[in-house]
Amino acid sequence: MRRLLMLFSLAMIAAPGFAVSADFQAMLNEIDELTTFADGDFSAVYTIIAERPGQEREVTQARLFRRDANDQFLILILQPEVQRGQGYLQIDENVWFYDPESRRFERTTIRESVQGSDAQNADFNRNSFGSDYRVTDAREGRLGTFDVWILDLAATTSGVAYDRVRLWVRKDVPLVLKQEDYSVSGRLMRTSLYPRYERVGEKLLPKQVLIVDELDEGRRTQLTMSDATTRPIPDSVFTRAYLERVSN
Repeated sequence: MRRLLMLFSLAMIAAPGFAVSADFQAMLNEIDELTTFADGDFSAVYTIIAERPGQEREVTQARLFRRDANDQFLILILQPEVQRGQGYLQIDENVWFYDPESRRFERTTIRESVQGSDAQNADFNRNSFGSDYRVTDAREGRLGTFDVWILDLAATTSGVAYDRVRLWVRKDVPLVLKQEDYSVSGRLMRTSLYPRYERVGEKLLPKQVLIVDELDEGRRTQLTMSDATTRPIPDSVFTRAYLERVSN
């Protein structure tokens, strides 16, 4: 993870053809558009490495299925073997956790951590900055080698993981390089870094993410995306029955 922090200061992929507007609310919509599959499906494998002070690293591998047009996602745990078959399913505004050992579904939220890491269900869902937040402040800055806009956001709905967010957005292309998540009282909860993006179809998605827990010193989680595809996903995947079947 130290290497990932060092990589953050290096140049990332170029993505010409996107203009930055001085309309910052429109910029949030651009960020969403660049990472959302409005007319198709998306799936990928994520490796989640969680570090906690005084403990061994925990490595989880999961397959994500996403259908942004219907605001649906399913996270299926592949590894470790003891957790294989567990899953998180979003249907409409409800998020469910399934445990094949008990064969029970329990209601959870987008704020729920994935397998005890610092990653949350919301980190695997599509971006919705434009519809869920309003820009309260904007200023110019610099992060690593990039000129950026620093945007302060306030939630306009209760269905978000954090009430206040600060984004560092590249000026040349609307990609988020850094994100700080705050509680409603203004306390910094998490910091996320996005050092690498990968083109998936016509979209650009984070290839690596480093999430730092600001409340518990030394806790951090790294997400790495692989096997990304836009192949169509059967409707049956986004159902409880699918989770029950593949978990047997």
